Amino acid sequence: MNTTKHAQLKKPLYINVYDELLLQIKKGIFPVDSQLPSEPDLASRLGISRATLRQALALLQDDGIVRNIRGKGNFVVNSFVKQEDVHLEKLSNPMHKCHISTFDRIDTNYRFDEDTEYTKQVLKRDSSQVVAIERLYRMGNDLVAYAFTFMSMETVESLSLDLNNEEQLLNFLENQVYENANHGEIEIKYTHTVNVADKNEKLIGQNECFILLESLYNNGDYPIIHNKFYIPQQFSNIKLNIYS
Repeated sequence: MNTTKHAQLKKPLYINVYDELLLQIKKGIFPVDSQLPSEPDLASRLGISRATLRQALALLQDDGIVRNIRGKGNFVVNSFVKQEDVHLEKLSNPMHKCHISTFDRIDTNYRFDEDTEYTKQVLKRDSSQVVAIERLYRMGNDLVAYAFTFMSMETVESLSLDLNNEEQLLNFLENQVYENANHGEIEIKYTHTVNVADKNEKLIGQNECFILLESLYNNGDYPIIHNKFYIPQQFSNIKLNIYS
């Protein structure tokens, strides 16, 4: 049986660094195919620690904006070129289709964020404010999967979602949004880093994880939500049916 634990999230510093770097990339300060400054130099420019910078860079790498080439450094790539869509065979929660375990409970936390270049990109709109929600999937005392969601406040208001109603919010994210949507897009990536907001939380197998980047749509031009599902390799079972 799933139960929820609901709390306010504090926005981590590395997210602010991520947003600043993404803005500089969008402005052409760091153009596509250019190499970013070395980590010590970039950390000094931004006035942050190298550990914080590495967390931001890891997130940029997850989102396909920066590529790390071992022994050479970090390079800006054209992440906004439309790629061929990868569809799982039925519109439903991919965490429950691609994770081999069942979950004892799912904890949820959320925070309010200002609109950023990244949220404009994934939500395809300017928003007055966005809601950032994390889900922590547990089996016993172990954290065995993780999800992060962005949703515009306009969507929250149009759907009359009560963010403080734990049961309603979790049911919407896990089930109802898939009933409301009529199509979705999923991109599958691989990562060696998972940044959970609470640094005391450790995802099992976080050095080897699949990421499923999912946008869900109804009849409008804007995604209802954008999800990032992190599934440790040892718990993953990702299967696509191909038809001629």
